[in-house]
Amino acid sequence: MSVEQRGVTVWFTGLSGAGKTTLARAIYDELKRRGHRVEILDGDVVRQYLTKGLGFSKEDRDENIRRIGFVAHLLTRNGVIVLVSAISPYRATREEVRRNIGDFIEVYVNAPLEVCEARDVKGLYKKARAGEIKNFTGIDDPYEPPVNPEVECRTDLESVEESVAKVLGKLEELGYLRPTVGQGA
Repeated sequence: MSVEQRGVTVWFTGLSGAGKTTLARAIYDELKRRGHRVEILDGDVVRQYLTKGLGFSKEDRDENIRRIGFVAHLLTRNGVIVLVSAISPYRATREEVRRNIGDFIEVYVNAPLEVCEARDVKGLYKKARAGEIKNFTGIDDPYEPPVNPEVECRTDLESVEESVAKVLGKLEELGYLRPTVGQGA
């Protein structure tokens, strides 16, 4: 079952370990359950295929985000709800992608650095602190939080379900989803 829908890009930004992918997957599952056309562009997966060969300099990070943004734009203009889960550390590049896509909702997945480090299943923060990884966002490379995101999810204080409900509520409020009556997200 497919429902009539407008395309939109929901861009999850935040530090590594903040919960971007967890939220994107939970929202994906709910939107699929409701019959929507939806895709996830996960930063880690995209780096394996679309942006392989790019490093972690500011220029390469910006190019990575521009390429993800281009794919998101193509899907969005074809009526797909696109969930982008990418650190995307630089405010100006996120704003550039927003302008190019148009139908764009920024979700700041906000968790303090110490919480992200405690969640670090890949051991990346530990390696960055030991100097084994250079230019690691939040350690020796900056993360510029959004100034005015459409949604802020405090994943250190909210459950996944609460954060999912906030994002789905914003999609409904902005007319990308029909409001659900008597259903929880």
